[in-house]
Amino acid sequence: MGKITQVSPLAPAAFPELPVIAGVRFATASAGVKYQGRTDVMLAQLAPGTTVAGVFTRSKTRAAPVLDCQDKIGGDSDAGAAILVNSGNANAFTGKNGVASVQEITAAVASACSIPASRVFTSSTGVIGEPLPHDRVIASLSDLTAGLDESGIAAAAKAIMTTDTFPKGASAEVAVGDRTVRIAGIAKGSGMIAPDMATMLVYIFTDAMIGRDALQGMVAGSADRTFNCITVDSDTSTSDSLIVAATGASGADVTDHPEFDEALHGVMLDLAHQVVRDGEGATKFVEVTVTGAASDTDAKTHAMAIANSPLIKTAIAGEDPNWGRVVMAIGKSGAEADRDRLSIRFGDVEVAKDGWRSAKYSEEAAAAHMKGENINITVDLGLGSGTSTVWTCDLTHGYIAINADYRS
Repeated sequence: MGKITQVSPLAPAAFPELPVIAGVRFATASAGVKYQGRTDVMLAQLAPGTTVAGVFTRSKTRAAPVLDCQDKIGGDSDAGAAILVNSGNANAFTGKNGVASVQEITAAVASACSIPASRVFTSSTGVIGEPLPHDRVIASLSDLTAGLDESGIAAAAKAIMTTDTFPKGASAEVAVGDRTVRIAGIAKGSGMIAPDMATMLVYIFTDAMIGRDALQGMVAGSADRTFNCITVDSDTSTSDSLIVAATGASGADVTDHPEFDEALHGVMLDLAHQVVRDGEGATKFVEVTVTGAASDTDAKTHAMAIANSPLIKTAIAGEDPNWGRVVMAIGKSGAEADRDRLSIRFGDVEVAKDGWRSAKYSEEAAAAHMKGENINITVDLGLGSGTSTVWTCDLTHGYIAINADYRS
């Protein structure tokens, strides 16, 4: 895989302190799927009664583990459950062998954890098109089950990394009556990141009590405003999976609790932003906001055209306030636009207004904004009330270096 030599300059100062979620235990192992000298398998065991919801990639070349999870996600919650993830191999485009690997792993996990195979959810991440050495994963199960620990979530975040330069975690707490509900999540992702769900592997755990349909609605709604609003390189993965598990251990019912919904959204948005901040070769975190569109859908189409433009992303890497490239991206997006109503800002600097360079435009001020780590591009189309915000990163030589030798 690509050679990662340093942590992203946009990384958080440290991995956050995540709360223990009652009803969940974690373990990691070094199975040697691809990597040597590091953990590459994670197991999360979930208590009986845990509700599981999920959102998955809509890629037409979905990996075998994704298809298996999609078939199971709405199943019964009376039994316990487990999530097993391996890194280093995506088990994607592996045909019948990939299906057989999933069946072998789920059967082995079910036996080791004394749960039905229908309650085992697996994910694989890494190189596409290589058979998964599932025997190595299965051989690690005795160590995994022996090492299960309710405080093991930080180690789990490291085990699921591929080209990531730092592990990703986020958490929240919310009061529900006289009880406290806790949420903790981990994610991996830094390349092959684009909307169409979920742009990475994400696992979120909570001790809230909630039915599957209500949880699924919350997860899908927040996914559209978080993970489906980020892009690193416009490439949608074959393996993207978001799984949220609610153990109910707090005894607090959050079915009609907007504060819990908001807290869950906050955790998802934090993780989504961390993925962008770890974009392969990234040096800038970029927020693109489009207002005044004919519809929210049009606004997002324009925003993603800007966020995915190699010309814009390389200009950002070079700290060049080349707003003409933003005009180009809007013109090519296919959504409704009127050249003579268009206004653009870089940070607080108005660079274009009503289809023309702004009379207030200052090249020096715009360039100064581009030198920061956090870049804001705002476009107003002057057509309606549609809005959208998406997040991306710059495109640097580092992205090429990482991906040019990914399989080596």
